[in-house]
Amino acid sequence: MEESARPLRLRRRVRRRAHRVLRRAALWTLRPLLLRRRVPRPGERLRVRVLLQNAHGTGGTIRTVLNLCGHLARDHDVEIVSVLRRSRKPFFPLPAGATVTYADDRLAPQGRVARALARFPSLLTPADEASFRHMTLWTDVCLLRRALPPGAPPDVLIGTRPSLNLLAAELAPAGTATIGQDHMHLGAYCPALRRQIRRAYRRLTVVTALTEAARGEYEAALAGSAARVVRIPNAAPALPDRPSRREHKVVLAAGRLVRTKGFDLLLRAYAPIAADHPDWRLRVFGGGPRRDRLRSLIGDLGLGGRVELRPRTPHLHAEMERASVYALSSRREGMPMVVIEAMGMGLAVVAFDCPVGPAEMITPGRDGLLVPAGDVDALTAALRRAIADPGLRDRLGEAALRTVRAHHLDLIGPRWSRLISEIAPAAPPAGRRAGGQAPSSRPRT
Repeated sequence: MEESARPLRLRRRVRRRAHRVLRRAALWTLRPLLLRRRVPRPGERLRVRVLLQNAHGTGGTIRTVLNLCGHLARDHDVEIVSVLRRSRKPFFPLPAGATVTYADDRLAPQGRVARALARFPSLLTPADEASFRHMTLWTDVCLLRRALPPGAPPDVLIGTRPSLNLLAAELAPAGTATIGQDHMHLGAYCPALRRQIRRAYRRLTVVTALTEAARGEYEAALAGSAARVVRIPNAAPALPDRPSRREHKVVLAAGRLVRTKGFDLLLRAYAPIAADHPDWRLRVFGGGPRRDRLRSLIGDLGLGGRVELRPRTPHLHAEMERASVYALSSRREGMPMVVIEAMGMGLAVVAFDCPVGPAEMITPGRDGLLVPAGDVDALTAALRRAIADPGLRDRLGEAALRTVRAHHLDLIGPRWSRLISEIAPAAPPAGRRAGGQAPSSRPRT
């Protein structure tokens, strides 16, 4: 088996190296075409363009970006460019005041050129990035047309995942301030992608990280460059006025059903508890490719009737109100929005201390319980403590409500507003000739 796998791995390496060469050639060709500069007129609202992979999708990154755009739209002209559109209705409400445009609209009729280019893989998205399998050469054309139209560059361009941060770093016009958001952390990416990030992110004006640990990684990786690295945590979305009263015998978990989220570990941790506390239920909400595998594991562990694997829901807050404990079993995270929401709903949170977010969100024993990453037995013990002790649940949940105040949008939003004001290109002095050159707001290499 090992011998037969070697040629396949070799072919994959060759294809990825070839793709990196083609990608560099494409960027080298495109860069001179996109260097036009736009300087805002005095008193003009700044044009902020935010690149999002799928504005109609689910997940914490999408929710927090939409949340932030709603805040920024109070003072700026905000346009969200969704790289893809694959569903008619957005899963989360789109922010009032912000414009949403779609680059590659997969629901729209496709002409002959679009169908032809869609047969080829993307050149702008690195082959080592998770979104590559969804991208095509036609997506590249659409994205350049929407994100970086030559006649209307933004004042500030914000990327929200590595592929889009790289696009901003490598192709944004001179004079456009660029921000690369990282919703995970540098160590979460494969070595080849990390190398590209270290090279290209040096051209960004700012890199934002969610945690101090992630900020430290980028400070070290980008040392000596002009890129500024700042930490701005996720902001909590608007939450119901009534948090959970922790009266329902439900342990809740939610997220995409992928290996990273560790729901297989959660099921194994919950199995010993199910026999001792048959009146409790574990409810897991989410969609993804591992649903059938998790269903089989539920059967193998004899958890039928004790564990409910439910579809993703836009009404997660209502489900949190009907739960008492939230469980995070991820193998790695950035700063999980769902934990912020669970704490904001007053749940007792039990989590793996995985890289890199939970330890910066939870003070163990005060507003949640942390156990070593991947330690299934420790997760079982912590869940058992929370289930068996109502007083502990109440103390953790009430403290969590106080902790989460630091994540309110009224506090996080102004930090973004100040950052944008600091890095945005300045209008030319009065009397300056139209079209005159001004110093670029960011270095280019």
